Amino acid sequence: MSKIYYKSAEEIELIRESSMLVSQTLAEVAKVIGPGITTMSLNKLAETFIKDQGAVPAFLNYNGFPYSLCISPNEQVVHGFPSDYVIQEGDLISVDCGVIKNNYFGDSAYTFAIGEIDAEKQKLVDVTKACLVAGVEKAVSGSRIGDVGYAIQKIAEDNGFGVVRELVGHGVGVKLHEKPEVPNYGQRGRGIKLEEGMVIAIEPMINAGTAGVKFWSDGWTVTSKDNKPSAHFEHTIAVKKGKADVLSTFTLIEEVLEKKHK
Repeated sequence: MSKIYYKSAEEIELIRESSMLVSQTLAEVAKVIGPGITTMSLNKLAETFIKDQGAVPAFLNYNGFPYSLCISPNEQVVHGFPSDYVIQEGDLISVDCGVIKNNYFGDSAYTFAIGEIDAEKQKLVDVTKACLVAGVEKAVSGSRIGDVGYAIQKIAEDNGFGVVRELVGHGVGVKLHEKPEVPNYGQRGRGIKLEEGMVIAIEPMINAGTAGVKFWSDGWTVTSKDNKPSAHFEHTIAVKKGKADVLSTFTLIEEVLEKKHK
């Protein structure tokens, strides 16, 4: 098993800079996302914005992934390819973004509700976001990985939703995916102990129906087995005593969305 890399205070600030650029990129996406827009146009916008900030899209060519964003509509869980798919009113669109700046990675994801969505999708979005908040609350020095996973799993399953098992959160730093793995399920008091200097991405992937998923032949796209909607929210955080330090933010995205709704 490869080792966990503990980050210095200076390194955490560099990861924060990268993570904030991811949040800014997702806010740029928020400005234009809506019915009639193709997911490929969002990919182009994000790629240009990231490069204009002197950074590199972390996903582009990562293990052969051909795009700068993962964009996953409705029943797609994660790793969806941007395409000529035209976004519709009532869609859920999960957008996952990563950047490399000053050799450090940032990673965050947000699920956008397009216009008026049905009650099931609204509940799914609200619960998945609550799962992320609960996971982050447990990501403190002295907790264990299982405490994070248990907190996420309990909220999701209490609401009748399925927790995806095949894909997990991860360490973040000089690589996009470092140790430790951070599952969205688990047992309290089990797993690796969290300590200061660890930087992890917590990313609940929650399905409206069954937890099962299907992997597409493109080698990337993952959909829910029963074709029910899925939601995905992700923050990069630094483990601290007492309270996690969240390095990415949804505030920039949600300020844009609020302005659009006025």
